[in-house]
Amino acid sequence: MRSSRPPSGPRPSTPRPAGEPVRRGGRPPPASHNAPRASSGDRLELSAKPAPKPLREGPKGETPRPNAPRPSSTRLELPHSDRPSATASAGTGGHWLYGVHAVVAALKNPARRLRRLMVTEEGAAALAAQVAAPWAIGPETVDRTRIDRLLGSGAVHQGIALLADPLPSPSLQAVVDRSGPILVLDQVTDPRNVGAILRCAAAFGAAAVVVQDRNAPEETGALAKAASGALEIVPVLRAVNLVRTMVALKAAGFWCVGLDARSKPLIGADFKQRRVALVLGAEGEGMRRLVRENCDELAALAMSGSMESLNVSAAAAVALYEMSRGR
Repeated sequence: MRSSRPPSGPRPSTPRPAGEPVRRGGRPPPASHNAPRASSGDRLELSAKPAPKPLREGPKGETPRPNAPRPSSTRLELPHSDRPSATASAGTGGHWLYGVHAVVAALKNPARRLRRLMVTEEGAAALAAQVAAPWAIGPETVDRTRIDRLLGSGAVHQGIALLADPLPSPSLQAVVDRSGPILVLDQVTDPRNVGAILRCAAAFGAAAVVVQDRNAPEETGALAKAASGALEIVPVLRAVNLVRTMVALKAAGFWCVGLDARSKPLIGADFKQRRVALVLGAEGEGMRRLVRENCDELAALAMSGSMESLNVSAAAAVALYEMSRGR
């Protein structure tokens, strides 16, 4: 019986053109119909990195970054992954706001969802002097000790406590459409500092305050008390990714200026023709590396040599005042 196997021994090799490379297994590579063959002096780059982007010059440079107007038909929105969750924006249990100014501003704000209002007789009189009755929610008259137990020691409530849902985070388009500078807070976590910054933002006509969703305080009573009603006036945009939000602001024509004590002094007149987003880092640590690198420029507050830095809310006030002089 004959075997069907081919005879053993080396197979005859197919002649190969001179200079043609051979891959593993002895087979030549398939011919490409699109890519031209490189000459012997050419070098083939497999993964060339793009050239680094040149640094943009500041307002005093020879080639300033233009404030190109945004097309009216374009809606500026954050990517869905950069928007805070619905629970972070709307809340489910609400927060107790207290103090005359914070509660009066909340009662006047139609965007607030009010749940419960507790007042003492003195607190009711203080509210009536600011907002004519009937109010948006019916009050419960209680004694002062009940509000003390409710809010805990140290809360200067002035006999007034209001349970309300947090305000929803606005869209980026709504923030950009407002006039004035924008404050960007990089991991400023103290609620009293954030409240004081909101108060400064309202005083100097800022459009909004941008905070990082996970590293910023909620709208607690302490924050609203420090804001003294500004929480109802200045929108707070909570962004998941602060850097991408800064990129979107720059695309909308904003010039991002980070406050840094080691940089040249901030001069408001230099930004007279620009919309500015002031970036402030946390006390001690300052701005994070990526936030700093995405600023168009860095600037410092002009101070005497006796002090190196200010509290972040005081720094925001000085910077906003300097910017208002430029406007």
